[in-house]
Amino acid sequence: MMNEFLERVYFHNSVLDYLIALGIVVLGFIVIATFKRIILTRLQALTQHTQTSFDNYVVEGVERFGIPALYITTFYMALQYLVLSERMVDILRIAVTVVVTVLVIRFISSAILFMLRGYVRKQNHGEEKVNQLGGLMLLINVLIWFIGLVFLFDNMGYDVTTVIAGLGIGGIAVALAAQNILGDLFNYFVIFFDRPFEVGDFVTVDNKMGVVEYVGIKTTRLKSLTGEQLVFSNSDLTGSRLHNYKRMQRRRVVFKIGVTYQTPLRQVKEIPVLIKSIVQAQKLTEFDRSHFSSYSESSLDFETVFYVLSAEFNVYMDIQQAINLRIFEEFQDRGIEFAYPTRMLYLQHQAQEAST
Repeated sequence: MMNEFLERVYFHNSVLDYLIALGIVVLGFIVIATFKRIILTRLQALTQHTQTSFDNYVVEGVERFGIPALYITTFYMALQYLVLSERMVDILRIAVTVVVTVLVIRFISSAILFMLRGYVRKQNHGEEKVNQLGGLMLLINVLIWFIGLVFLFDNMGYDVTTVIAGLGIGGIAVALAAQNILGDLFNYFVIFFDRPFEVGDFVTVDNKMGVVEYVGIKTTRLKSLTGEQLVFSNSDLTGSRLHNYKRMQRRRVVFKIGVTYQTPLRQVKEIPVLIKSIVQAQKLTEFDRSHFSSYSESSLDFETVFYVLSAEFNVYMDIQQAINLRIFEEFQDRGIEFAYPTRMLYLQHQAQEAST
């Protein structure tokens, strides 16, 4: 009775054949699940204690892509044991091809993302730059999926030559119609790889200034000192003279003061020495020079140059304020007067005798 049941044929296969195929699937799934639960879990625990991240990526890749591939392979092997119709064989081949193509595309995308993250993290402020990979990965994924789908359709027997030629002609037309967009896109790659500025940098572009908040595929956004958001196209930024103050290690300061022409020669000679001592008394400063530089219409001008050994603007302003206050105090104690725009008119009176 049992033999008769097992020998019954449905769709060109006996019940025994179906049971064997089901057994292959069940046994294969049990083996894969055991491997995942025991071996893969232990490997994940071991990789957490290593210094390199490559082994973490390998284990993660096996879990994300290797395990699904094993499940598909087991199911495919079980179906291969059965006698299938030509139509079912074609459907099975197409389904397996689609699934494998998707897994390969995702694996390649994940591998590229892993390499890019590793490359970016080695740079200064690497963790901050990882957040900028979104736009770049979007473009890479589009390209990978396009190539993968072309290979998929080619393996399925479709003629992709005409499609690629049509896309090429269409791509030229789109490129001509969207030159500005493509220009911003390519300049996004320039900003990402050449790194003239990064998120968090304080920059000035022409007469605009602010802190970089976001670098996108088409635009870069800055938060200005007054609070509003400034939006620049990437082409404008790469084509402009941009000042990046965050990378400045020290600040060169030049300031001038003027005293009146009534200042005695002795004090005129003392002023450069006095200013030098005042600048050198400040912390985080490096004195360069101080000279009696020129004669102006209403003042004797002195020019001083020094360096602030910090890139912080508030530090520079605190130092400059301290120097200005000290100069004001010393000039007041010594009776030296600051000059301001004045014009002196001399009148000469000549007595004339009236003739009678």
